[in-house]
Amino acid sequence: MQPLYPRQLFLSATVMRAFIAFVAILLGAWAQWLPAPTESVFANEWLRDRFVRWHAVAEPESRIAVIDIDESSLADVGPWPWPRSRLAELLENLFAHYGAKGVALDMVLPEPADHTGDTRLAMLSQHGPVVLAQAFDYVTRPMPLRAGQLTGGSPASGIPGIVPGTGFVANHAGLAQARLTGNIGFVPDEDGAIRRLPLLTAFEGREYATLSLALFECCAGGGRAKPDGAGFRRIPFKRDWSSYMVIRAADILNLSLPEAAIAGRLVLVGSSSLGLTDRVATPLTSYTSGVMVHAALLSALLDEQAGREPAAWPGRWMAALFSILVGLAAVYTLPRFSALSNVAILGGAALAWLALAYWIAPHDADFSTTGPLASLLFLLVVAVPFDWQISQWKSRRLLDTLRHYVAPEVVDELLRSDLKDPLAPRQGSVTTLIADMEGYTGQVERLPMEDAAQLTRDFLDCLTRPVLEKHGTLDKYTGDGLVAFWGAPLPIENHADLALDAAQQIVAEVRRFSEARQQAGKPPLRVRIGIESGIAMAGDFGTSFRSIYTAVGDSVNTASRLQELARDLPYDIVVGAETAALAQCHRCKPLGEVVLRGKEKPTSLYTLEAADTSPLPLAGEG
Repeated sequence: MQPLYPRQLFLSATVMRAFIAFVAILLGAWAQWLPAPTESVFANEWLRDRFVRWHAVAEPESRIAVIDIDESSLADVGPWPWPRSRLAELLENLFAHYGAKGVALDMVLPEPADHTGDTRLAMLSQHGPVVLAQAFDYVTRPMPLRAGQLTGGSPASGIPGIVPGTGFVANHAGLAQARLTGNIGFVPDEDGAIRRLPLLTAFEGREYATLSLALFECCAGGGRAKPDGAGFRRIPFKRDWSSYMVIRAADILNLSLPEAAIAGRLVLVGSSSLGLTDRVATPLTSYTSGVMVHAALLSALLDEQAGREPAAWPGRWMAALFSILVGLAAVYTLPRFSALSNVAILGGAALAWLALAYWIAPHDADFSTTGPLASLLFLLVVAVPFDWQISQWKSRRLLDTLRHYVAPEVVDELLRSDLKDPLAPRQGSVTTLIADMEGYTGQVERLPMEDAAQLTRDFLDCLTRPVLEKHGTLDKYTGDGLVAFWGAPLPIENHADLALDAAQQIVAEVRRFSEARQQAGKPPLRVRIGIESGIAMAGDFGTSFRSIYTAVGDSVNTASRLQELARDLPYDIVVGAETAALAQCHRCKPLGEVVLRGKEKPTSLYTLEAADTSPLPLAGEG
């Protein structure tokens, strides 16, 4: 497999980031319009439940009263089941004494009891605003549930989204003539909580309204409400349970309540008694009486009728747009910030979405609160590690590249520095040293190939070691020589002195190497070095095909000309005027002036005091 070069890696990483962002956006959109996994549904509903609790207000609900057959009522009046005459008396008191606008009975009476009481209940249900209950079953069973005599309903309307029932538990035949009935059957969510009610249930060609909707239609002048989706209506639970007037059934039976307490209200009769087992979980609390669910839906229907329902917002589109913005932002931020910063950005985006979803929730019952969170989680799990790996690859590449050019100490200093890209081309003051072997061609032309290669390696070792020991940057090898510079990638104040130190050490090493060769009967070696300082551009000038770290500028060209001139001079080291001026730890001896190749004006030449100071006859061009 071919390695990726910087430009190829950049393009590949950019494409990969775009793909990751696209997948994150798809996740956000999928959560809004396509069936989500069970875990996502649980998370969405769990978050919605928190929003519901935070939005719930304690504003008193003055249009509804709940009559509760609670434990204290059973203790005062008698144990359950009560005689039907007592239930009839409860309803009669609600109408005759307290002036209730309409009453819905949240209990099914599938078996007849005392004849007088059943007769009184039948009369009330036929002639008064009384809604009796019957419960539909929604589970497919081998033997469909059938109990009592189904009553009421209306012909099929063709409204889409009506929930089909599979069975029922209805009242006994003595109550079959009831004018109004309402369904108290429900389908809890998978976690057991009730968040929706089937507004309409289809069964054997007829449609049956839920209990609260039946009471709303008969006694509040309301029209037929429509389900939200799949036949169910999400209950907003806008009011806390403390907002509802809940009255003990015993207080209605013994007429101990003020007469005006219930006048004009819609009344729901149910039970919170443990013995009646009508307890359910809701977003507001994990344990409440089932009649309160119908009270919450009835309250929402009345708010909708009064124009107090929150305006509809396109929650799904707002969530999808947020996911799109997050995905696009990630393409920009991921390559520009550290992994920790990106984690913080994604965390901030999650908090921003939670705040936005909190405000959207009352205005859209169907959008997924966790869709954008899924997008953010995907970016956190996939995109952040991906870009971290890219940054690690870049760091390794940087270190590998630098180790070819500079000493380990310089690499360590670069890592401690705050330079964002140490290899990026930068302009600065540098000192360039160029060295090669005098008479290289004559040295190797008579040698076997292996011996010539070994000579070259040994000679280059003599040149390279001093450069790296003096913290220089190795630019390149030139066959029998090298180019090195000081002052980049890190700026160094004494770069001229370091280059002169390296030059002296190179001369010493080459002399020792030459002496060893002479003792072995081989020809001597000599090095020629040119050094000049000045402003140059140093950095990575590579392409997608090859990376190279080098320095370019007039001072670099001058150092090359000085090295060429040194071949014709009796000095191993020839120093330019700028280097001589910058040197603080070395004394440079002037050699005169010469017009270098490619130059129009004469250039002053120097050598180190420690170098050979034989007189130099300067004349004309070098």
